[in-house]
Amino acid sequence: MNKPTRHIMILAGEPSGDFHGAALVRSLKFLSPGTRITGIGGKAMAGQGADIFFSIDKLSAMGLIQVIKQIGTIKQAFSLVKRRLKTDLPDAVVLIDYPGFNLKIAAFIKQHYDIPVCYYIAPKVWAWNSKRLDTIAKVTDHVALIFPFEIPIYKAQKIPSTYVGNPLVDEYPQTLPILNEDNKKSLSDDLVIGLLPGSRSAEIDKLLPVMLDAAGMIAKNIAKKCPHLKFLISSGIKQHEERIQHIVFHHPNGYLCRIVTGRPKQIFDRANLLIAASGTVTLEAALNLVPTVIIYKMSFVAYQLAQLLVKTKYIGLANLVVGSQVMPELIQDNANAVTISDTVLSMIPELENHRQQLHQVRRRLGLPGAPKRTAAIILNLIHNH
Repeated sequence: MNKPTRHIMILAGEPSGDFHGAALVRSLKFLSPGTRITGIGGKAMAGQGADIFFSIDKLSAMGLIQVIKQIGTIKQAFSLVKRRLKTDLPDAVVLIDYPGFNLKIAAFIKQHYDIPVCYYIAPKVWAWNSKRLDTIAKVTDHVALIFPFEIPIYKAQKIPSTYVGNPLVDEYPQTLPILNEDNKKSLSDDLVIGLLPGSRSAEIDKLLPVMLDAAGMIAKNIAKKCPHLKFLISSGIKQHEERIQHIVFHHPNGYLCRIVTGRPKQIFDRANLLIAASGTVTLEAALNLVPTVIIYKMSFVAYQLAQLLVKTKYIGLANLVVGSQVMPELIQDNANAVTISDTVLSMIPELENHRQQLHQVRRRLGLPGAPKRTAAIILNLIHNH
């Protein structure tokens, strides 16, 4: 007897996965109305009608110590997924990022069930741990790729995959921002510089003080040219707001800055230039055509380890997409106030040229529609199965 409705399980372990998962849920329901979606996720996926049986609030651990502390919670989530598979078997399972957890789940599914598994936003095998490709080949039926440079890697391993485009292209359509009193970067000679210290507490503690040191140097150098220079600090995650406020309040250059809460889009629309921690936000900045200096610092041991493991020429996603340094990168010892300040000051007279270079990023990423193309692949996997 045929099932009355399709059932798809989506497993996302972090806020970014929940965000991309929500767009996928919306696309699945658009292409196949009545599809029932369950899984691990957060408020974004739930808001699109997914039945979330385990919240990512309990799972989003960053750093080794936090992960160790959360082993019990991760085991609990794993057990719950296994129980759900037994009592309410889906027609397909979709994995979103979170590879440590998701690849183990996929291996379990392939061992015990005959259902297709699709990976959307796959592990960063192009940066490190390329051995995961062997696992991906064994435990998935299809991989929806979001970076063009992933295509030859998966093709070489003969892993069924499709480049679906990047979901951030949908998030930031190519339109001019609406200008108002708070958003006048195209109408004023006054300079606005955004400071984006990252989304993890360790990043904020390491990078924000250096950014504030650099802000003081920049302000000193261009005080006559830009008397109304502003620095806007992005505070994207509610639980980090107090931490950022504390650092800014106790820093001698704190008076130069204003904290902006919520999505970084607010800063993209107002800033002429950014100083940002390496991460997805720098790709978002590129799609918004905001010239950016990428910085990153880590502990000495972590940096030595990264030098051994990481095999990419660049750390910035925009640079990786284009294949050249369209955003300057200042890593470890180079991520100091003097070098950051000098880099920013050298970019200011050339801002339009830097903006123009960023057009390449969108061109390389292709057209909007990644969630819809991924949804079509998933539904096709179910149909062919």
